[in-house]
Amino acid sequence: MGKMEQESMVAVATPDVDKRIAPAQGKAKIQPRRQPPYNVIIWNDESHTYEYVIELLMELFGHPFEKAFQITDTVHHTGRGIAMTTHRELAELKCEQIHSCGADWRMEKSAGPIHATIEPVE
Repeated sequence: MGKMEQESMVAVATPDVDKRIAPAQGKAKIQPRRQPPYNVIIWNDESHTYEYVIELLMELFGHPFEKAFQITDTVHHTGRGIAMTTHRELAELKCEQIHSCGADWRMEKSAGPIHATIEPVE
């Protein structure tokens, strides 16, 4: 093999992407893989006030007062409420942030943060 032939051989790595045929164009279209959504759930208890939960939802999730009140009311009446739906990594971060907020200073019996979990969206 001559020097010219050796230089023209190059290995090309291809990224791990999902390629699908777009029927209208007949061309391969690269589409990113979607991550499954997760809900951040806040659970009802008797040691956190409406004000605490509303403030938490406004501060950590950026909800306006009306939406934060609606979620808090749902938590109070049904036992749980969805604070946010997002991908797993952000849901885990938001859950950790809730747990780092600490006790409700308005209530003597509040010994720690409100209970929060994440779960896959059904």
